[in-house]
Amino acid sequence: MAFASLTAAGRPLRIEYEWVGAPPGPAPLLVFLHEGLGSVAMWRDFPQRLCAATGARGLVYSRPGYGRSTPRPADERWSPDFMHVQAREVLPALLRELDAGERPWLFGHSDGGSIALLHAAAFPEAVAGLVVLAPHIFVEEVSVASIRQAREAYRATDLRQRLARYHDDPDSAFYGWNDVWLDAAFRGWNIEAGLGAIRCPLLAIQGLDDEYGTLEQIRGIARRVPQAQLLELPACGHSPHRDQPEAVIAAVSRCMQAGTPAR
Repeated sequence: MAFASLTAAGRPLRIEYEWVGAPPGPAPLLVFLHEGLGSVAMWRDFPQRLCAATGARGLVYSRPGYGRSTPRPADERWSPDFMHVQAREVLPALLRELDAGERPWLFGHSDGGSIALLHAAAFPEAVAGLVVLAPHIFVEEVSVASIRQAREAYRATDLRQRLARYHDDPDSAFYGWNDVWLDAAFRGWNIEAGLGAIRCPLLAIQGLDDEYGTLEQIRGIARRVPQAQLLELPACGHSPHRDQPEAVIAAVSRCMQAGTPAR
């Protein structure tokens, strides 16, 4: 585990990160963007497995408010544009601070997938490719209902204790995500209009049993990004890299091989 110090989103931040996979050099770079309750540790060994299969170097980091990164101040409520801030300010600042070098592939899960899409739309020449798992491009009632159930579980079960194994401040991680998704102002959040700016290869993956979104999320991407490839996985919920890791690794390997020029 290492930490980067940077200024983004109007404040100094300490960002937890880890390099995995191939050493610096000609290998492609994969940047992993976690979900709304994720962190470096919560990826477990998946980044290492994916990097080993693709020959990539991986950068895994915890967004502000998560893991060992700077917690969210207790009195701060995130605004509906919180993913735009992560995509346009925090991620670019981290890549500069770490001197990451070449254009990365972004591998994003859930909110992290949305951040990956927003970053590629804002900086279309700066991204080599995208892999998004269960991303959100608009708010669905099924998402809100599941997030409301998560709040009940956080208050009534041992979910807080379990999250405390992965986050210095579990309340920061949970309520930062949960409060904004349940805010009435967030119901109109929608990033569909900007997706047409994406120019890089794109693979969008979703489970048929995803409790946080319907297949319309990735099918909506395909309607706006002509080069997008879709993978719809049976017997798979909101975390395809956990439920169907072999299928995800095989699909990403094919996508990266097709989308990375020979060196």
